Amino acid sequence: MHLENCLNTVINACKNISSEIVVVDNASTDGSEDHFKNKFNQVKFIWNKKNLGFSKANNLALKQTTGDYILFLNPDTLIPEDCLEKCIHFFEQHKDCGALGVKMFNENGGYLMESKRGLPGIVTSFYKLTGLYKLFPHSKRFAKYYEGHLDKNKNNPVDVLSGAFMMLSKQALEKVSGFDEQFFMYGEDIDLSYRILQAGFKNYYFAETEIIHIKGASTNKKESSYTTYFYGSMKLFAKKYYSATPFRLFFILSSIAFVKFLSNIKRILS
Repeated sequence: MHLENCLNTVINACKNISSEIVVVDNASTDGSEDHFKNKFNQVKFIWNKKNLGFSKANNLALKQTTGDYILFLNPDTLIPEDCLEKCIHFFEQHKDCGALGVKMFNENGGYLMESKRGLPGIVTSFYKLTGLYKLFPHSKRFAKYYEGHLDKNKNNPVDVLSGAFMMLSKQALEKVSGFDEQFFMYGEDIDLSYRILQAGFKNYYFAETEIIHIKGASTNKKESSYTTYFYGSMKLFAKKYYSATPFRLFFILSSIAFVKFLSNIKRILS
C-alpha cells in the first residue's frame, strides 16, 4: 500500500525533528480505515465520509498543525531520511522562501519535469497545450511551463511548485490562507504558488534532495473524470486571473477546450 510505505519514510525522516503527521482520507473504498486502525499511533488520521477534494482535505489537515513549516505530501511518494532536515535548513538560510519543492523522480528513475514550472500565461499555456515545448525542451521561451532552461541539479527561484511535495512556511500560509477550495482537484498547486508570489515571498526549486513520486498511483489519466477535473481546473485558474483581459482569457479558454477535445478523442481511441 502506497500510503503505508510513504508514512514509513516520513516517520524515518522525522526522527530528529519535532513533528505532527496528519493523514486525511477522502472516503477511500479500499479498506484503508480498517487497515490503519491499529497502526502508526503517532499519526493523526481523519476519515472523511465523502470526497472533499484535494484543497479542502489539505486545509482540514492544516488546521491540525502548529509547526513553523508545513509539508503537503502525496501518499504515493517516498522521501529520503535527510530530506526534511535539508529543506528546513534551506528555509532558515533563505528568509524570503515562502514555499519549497524538490527534485522528483518516478519509480523508474525518470526525472519529473513538473518538479519546477512557470506560470501558465497566454504564450506559456499555448506552447504547453499544443506540445510545442517538447520540440525545444531547454528553451526559456518554448519550455517556460517546465522552466526547461533551468538546470534541474541547481537551486533556483521558480514560479510554480508541485502539490505532490510542497513545503511552506507557516508565515506564508497565514498570509495566503491555504489552498483555494474552489479547486477540487488539479490546479490548486499552481494557484497557491501564484498567491505565494503575490504575497511577496519566493517559491524555490530545491535540488539538494529528491523524492520518488509514483505517478498515476492515485489517478488514472485514461478515465473521463481525470479529463473533467484537470481541464476544469485549468479553466477555473484562467477565469480567476485573466478575466480582466478578455482576449487573453478567450485565447486560453479556447486552447484548453481544443486540447481537452483532443484528449477525449485519444482516450476513446485507446
